[in-house]
Amino acid sequence: MVSRLQTPITQVEAFILAGGASSRMGTDKSQLLLEDQTFVERIAATLLTVTDSIRLVGGRENSKLSTVADVYPQWGALGGLHAALSACRRNWAIVVACDLPFVTSELLSSLASKRGDYDAVVPIQPDGRPQPLAALYRAEPCARWATELIQAGRRRPLDLLQNVNTRWVDFAEIANLDHAERFFVNINTPDDYYGIIRVLDTDR
Repeated sequence: MVSRLQTPITQVEAFILAGGASSRMGTDKSQLLLEDQTFVERIAATLLTVTDSIRLVGGRENSKLSTVADVYPQWGALGGLHAALSACRRNWAIVVACDLPFVTSELLSSLASKRGDYDAVVPIQPDGRPQPLAALYRAEPCARWATELIQAGRRRPLDLLQNVNTRWVDFAEIANLDHAERFFVNINTPDDYYGIIRVLDTDR
C-alpha cells in the first residue's frame, strides 16, 4: 500500500474499526474483496490521502497497519470508538467502520472542514439516520465521555454524541460530492455484498 497524501487534514489520526463479530456475514467482513482490495485495504488507501497515520482497531493482525486493542472487549461500536479515541495521539480522530468501504477523501475533507469548535462531526445518511462510524471526533473529550458511558453500562455511540458538542451534517450538505449515494452503503450480509458487486460490475 503506497501513501499518496494529497490534501492532509490537520491534527488528525485515522482508525478503522474491524473488531465486530461479523455474525450476519458469516465471515470476517474486513477481509472481503472489492475490486481486488479487502475492505480494510480500500478504506486505508482512502485515508492515506488525508492523513499519514492510520491504525486498525480490533480485527486480525495486519502487516501494513499497526493495531489498537479494545480496552473494553465485546462492547460493540462504542467499545471500538473508545479504543480509537483513547489511542489517538492527535487532537482529532477519523473513525471509519470496516463495512463502509465507499467513504471518500472528499467526504472526509468536507466533514473535517466543519470541525470549528465542535467535539464531533457526524454525517446524516439519506434515510435520516446519523452515521457515527464515518465521522470525526475530538479525541480528549470524546474519549472521556466514552469511558463514562461504558462504565455506566451504555453501548450506543449516539449516547456519546448526545453528550458532546456535535455538528450534525445533513446529507444535503454532502449530496453534491462524487458518489455520495454510496458513502453509507453498509455491507453486513452476503446479500449486501453480492448486491454491491453486481452494481460495481454494471458500472464498469
